Amino acid sequence: MRCERLQAAGEPAALAAELRALVPEPLSVREAVAEIIAEVRSHGDEALRDYIRRFDTGGAEPAPLRVAEHELEAAAAGLDQDVRAGLELAIHNVRRVAEAGLRPDATVQFDRHEVILRSSPVASAGVYVPGGRAPYPSTAVMGVVTARVAGVERVSVCAPPGRGGDLHPVVLGACWLVGADVVYRAGGAQGVAGLAFGTESVDRVDVIVGPGNLYVQEAKRQVFGEVGIDGFAGPSDLVVIADGDADPGPLALDLLAQAEHGPGTLVIGISDSDAVLTALEAMIENGPESDAVARLIEVRDLGDGLELAQALAPEHLQLAGPRAERLAPEITRAGCVFVGNASGTAFGDYVAGSNHVLPTGGAAKFASALSPWHFRRGFTEVRIEDGTALARAAAPVARAEGFELHAQSMEARIRDNGSR
Repeated sequence: MRCERLQAAGEPAALAAELRALVPEPLSVREAVAEIIAEVRSHGDEALRDYIRRFDTGGAEPAPLRVAEHELEAAAAGLDQDVRAGLELAIHNVRRVAEAGLRPDATVQFDRHEVILRSSPVASAGVYVPGGRAPYPSTAVMGVVTARVAGVERVSVCAPPGRGGDLHPVVLGACWLVGADVVYRAGGAQGVAGLAFGTESVDRVDVIVGPGNLYVQEAKRQVFGEVGIDGFAGPSDLVVIADGDADPGPLALDLLAQAEHGPGTLVIGISDSDAVLTALEAMIENGPESDAVARLIEVRDLGDGLELAQALAPEHLQLAGPRAERLAPEITRAGCVFVGNASGTAFGDYVAGSNHVLPTGGAAKFASALSPWHFRRGFTEVRIEDGTALARAAAPVARAEGFELHAQSMEARIRDNGSR
């Protein structure tokens, strides 16, 4: 795998922008996706099956859109025992971490009124499980388990079938293990459109989450507003900050492993140690061929490395070596942070319990990993015992905004001499 080495110079934000620009902007698929969505919205199953023939099965007649329950059960029974054990551990760990992320309702008490912060789950959710380059049973775990912890009653999985017309058995088995209510053999923008608007065979959902190719993500963007989404999940990225005491062997494997995600993936190693960077360069250059973009960056000190990582706001950030690991409390912009030489990103992709559906492309500046809160709606409940003081304070503000009746509606609650 080709890997270039750079010296950090200038502003971290400028270097971060240069590094991001190494991954070319994808060709726009907006119009093509809009057409697909419109067709599925208008023609339902007929359009879905048309697109499945065109994009997934190579012209072969698609299998039924809904996977029968006995097919899921049979796939689970046929799983390799080691694979099943790994999936079951992932389910257990992801559930525990998701449960820890839920917050109870809270009440803010004032003198004569209170505001209650409440939340409730959406009624239904769709989890998109990619299937282009490889099957992703782990994504079924990340999405369905998290939705269940959030309290969603009906969780659907949507995934693209292969040339034979069916989903990979390991994906079907994982869907059975996590308890998906229904699984659809439909991928791409057409699958997202089916979940967003419903068809004769596909039930509409309230929220759609999960990674996928550019067509999938553009479709999520276009149906947002009709349904909720988790965000725009683009190509993957990993930044490793290592000091001179870090073991470069596992770190090189971490970078190469992330590069397995293919074109558009960005992997970056940062260190103030020439020896570590030289070792990483040799191992990466001798690694498998990849379309990913790899760069190694020498910084004067790890403080500069921290600033660059913060500017990049990576999907995954690893800190390896004692001095690098001490930076962890200062990290505020990353999808998930892995601390310590033993904490490879791949553990987060499968069994650590953290969610692998993460903000990409620098979106960690403002976005978060998939969590139960992507499936819950927050709202407030207001209970006012005596609105006198509030009305006297707010009515002038309402009138300043030109809303006389707002003012009057509040003043109607003013109590004369403390009683009404």
